[in-house]
Amino acid sequence: MNGLRPASLGYKPQTLALPARWAWLLALALGVLAASTRAAEPKRLLIIGQGPDGHPPGTHEFMPGARIVERLLKPFPAVQSTIVRADEPWADGPALLDKADGVVLLVTQGAQFMQMNPARHEAFKRLAARKGGLVALHWSVGAKDEKYIQGQLELLGGTRGGPQRKYKVLETDVTVASPQHPVASGLRNFRVHDEFYYRLDLQRGAPGFTPLLTARVEDNDEVACWAWQRPDGGRSFGYVGIHFHIHWGREDYQRLVTQGVLWTLDQPIPKDGVKVGVEPEVLAIKQSENLVKPAKK
Repeated sequence: MNGLRPASLGYKPQTLALPARWAWLLALALGVLAASTRAAEPKRLLIIGQGPDGHPPGTHEFMPGARIVERLLKPFPAVQSTIVRADEPWADGPALLDKADGVVLLVTQGAQFMQMNPARHEAFKRLAARKGGLVALHWSVGAKDEKYIQGQLELLGGTRGGPQRKYKVLETDVTVASPQHPVASGLRNFRVHDEFYYRLDLQRGAPGFTPLLTARVEDNDEVACWAWQRPDGGRSFGYVGIHFHIHWGREDYQRLVTQGVLWTLDQPIPKDGVKVGVEPEVLAIKQSENLVKPAKK
């Protein structure tokens, strides 16, 4: 039989059982491999813009701004960006948010936008709970109605609304308040003519909350930009400037926003700051981006 012991002669092949210790180590190794595979996958960033909100041309240009943010992040393969236009009712919003690792908001009355639809609000809270990144720029911070203050404050770390809502267009000095923070890498103090919201509701004193920039308004140094390492382990970033679209051409604004987004997605930032630059054709406002969508009947 040439040493063969077929099953027909009563031989039963034996299986080798791993000792419990080795089985545990194998399971651990497979878990580490799966985790490292997930970590190697690009972070899915949802850039949320909207159409015109009634402000003069050249201001509150949300969709052109969203396109510029996408371009600024193009050199970073660890970030996969998707732009959506979220004019109301934005019914597919919760499903899109559930697929994202982070969001950038370029919308009108961002605090209201995040909470006015209960399903959308819950989706934002789920994003935060899974340590997702949250970024809000200009009018994405706050709302006219003060009832939205607390909800955005809990997720973003800063907001504004109600009778204390203050804003002013002026030329002023902006100071880097926390130069050691990664988002502030490569940034210097600057002077700019912009609209700034001030007297904000902030998570002052909360663990992980860092004022990044202050703007001089009414003889006070008002927090205009912040980073917050949230208690849930995720990160939030807000900046109340960029009222005027032309400021997207500024290198300091490009670097600030790029690094703010990268930080919320837990991506490395060079000590001297990221290299930035946007082509003139990308900075240009496209007429097609500002078409007002007809209301659904």
